[in-house]
Amino acid sequence: MIKHIVLFKLKDRSAESVAQAAAMLKNLEGKVESLLSIEVGTDVLHSERSFDIALTTTFRDLDGLEAYQVHPEHKKVIAYMNEARETSISVDYEY
Repeated sequence: MIKHIVLFKLKDRSAESVAQAAAMLKNLEGKVESLLSIEVGTDVLHSERSFDIALTTTFRDLDGLEAYQVHPEHKKVIAYMNEARETSISVDYEY
């Protein structure tokens, strides 16, 4: 199994902007065959060092992750998040 985690810090950190970006991410659920699970959480501390959104996804294997990366629905979300984010970090690991 592969876990893919991405943290996003948005340019506009208002509650409305964070909610809109989180909804875009959650909207991937059920649209990408290889995506076994998705969890989207928003920051509750709102500190200077906090990221605004955490995305956690699960795939059966690396092929599933790659299929997700190039899926048209994911590419739409990438385009949106590339405009909305100030920065992001990610990690992918096998378990």
